[in-house]
Amino acid sequence: MEYCRQKTNAGVMHHSDRGSQYASGKYQEMLSTMEMIASMSGKGECWDNAPTELFFRSLKHEHMHYYRLKTKKDAELCILDYLAYYNSKLSHTTLGYLSPMEFEQQILRKVA
Repeated sequence: MEYCRQKTNAGVMHHSDRGSQYASGKYQEMLSTMEMIASMSGKGECWDNAPTELFFRSLKHEHMHYYRLKTKKDAELCILDYLAYYNSKLSHTTLGYLSPMEFEQQILRKVA
């Protein structure tokens, strides 16, 4: 989504765990094509992924839990709905109680 939204990803870091889907040659090739930097947690370093694990917990328990998803498309739309909320409306304490999009806009205004 970020790649399609920004169109300029040179140097953007993509952090993931060491799962086979992220380590696969095809996935790494895709990141390279998008000029993103692949970053993986160290072996046995579970704390690297704590923020991501928290995000997926919230997605599952605070959002998807309330829907009866019958098709893959239903699940995709449900996830996109949550991402839109998470990125544009949900305030984050680590971002000074701003949403990720508000925080990004604030940074871009300072740089301009």
